[in-house]
Amino acid sequence: MGVLWIIGGTGEAVRLATALAAMAIPCLVTVTTEAARRGYPTSPYLTVWVERLDVGELEGFIGEWGVEAVLDASHPFAVEISQGAIAAAQALKIPYWRYERPVLERSPAPDWIHSVSGLGAILTPEVLSGERVLLTLGYRWLQHFAPWQTQATLFARILPSAVALAAALKAGFTPDRLIALRPPISAALEKALWQQWQITRVITKASGAPGGEDAKRAVAEQLGISLFVLRRPQIDYPAVYHSQEELLTHCQTWWSFRSDHP
Repeated sequence: MGVLWIIGGTGEAVRLATALAAMAIPCLVTVTTEAARRGYPTSPYLTVWVERLDVGELEGFIGEWGVEAVLDASHPFAVEISQGAIAAAQALKIPYWRYERPVLERSPAPDWIHSVSGLGAILTPEVLSGERVLLTLGYRWLQHFAPWQTQATLFARILPSAVALAAALKAGFTPDRLIALRPPISAALEKALWQQWQITRVITKASGAPGGEDAKRAVAEQLGISLFVLRRPQIDYPAVYHSQEELLTHCQTWWSFRSDHP
C-alpha cells in the first residue's frame, strides 16, 4: 500500500500528520532531528523517518517508500527541500500539495518594522554598526554575521542542539550572547530577553505566527525597537493551501478516490 509523504519540520506538520493518521491514511513523515520525531503521536498509520534527505535522490526515496503524493509542510524558508520535492513529484507524475502558513502583513507597515528581501539589506553599517542586535534567524544564517562581530554587539537565539551551538560558536558568538530555546516563545519571555540584553535591533524571518513573528512585532512596538523581517523566498508551488482544514479535506478526498480506484 502506498503512503502520503509529509515533509515535516513544523508544528503544522505534526497537526496535519495527526489528523491524517486519525483518518486511517498511511503517512510517512520525514524530519531531520530526533527531537522533531518526539512531537508525533504513535499510530499504525504513521511512520516518522529521521534523516537529512539528499534532494538529488528524492525520486529514489519516493520510489523506495511507495510515496503516492507529497504534502509539503516544511518551514517557509526550507527552500531546497521544497524545490526538490516539487521537481521529484513532477518527474514521477504524483500530486504535490504545499501547506503555507499565513503571512503576517500590515499595510502600511509600521515605522518600527522593516521588511527586507535578503541579507544584503541587513549586512550594512547603517543597520548593524554600534547596535546591540538579536538574531533569531536559525543557526545556518549566523556565519554571515561573523565579519560583523567587531562592529556590533551580536546576540543569537538558537535551537537547543549541538549542531546549532557549534555553528554559533564558529561564527564568533560567545556563550554569554547565546540562548538556546525551542519555540513557541511567549511575548513576555521575548520582552524580558530583549530588555535583559538591552537589544536595540532584532533581525528575524517572516515565519508567521507559529514561528513567533507576531510576538516579536508586538514586543518591538512596546519597546520601540526596530525589527527587520526577512521576506519569504518566492517559490512557484504547484498547489498551495493556507487552511489546514481545506488541505485535510482534499487529502481525504484524494485517498478515498485512490482507494476506490487502485
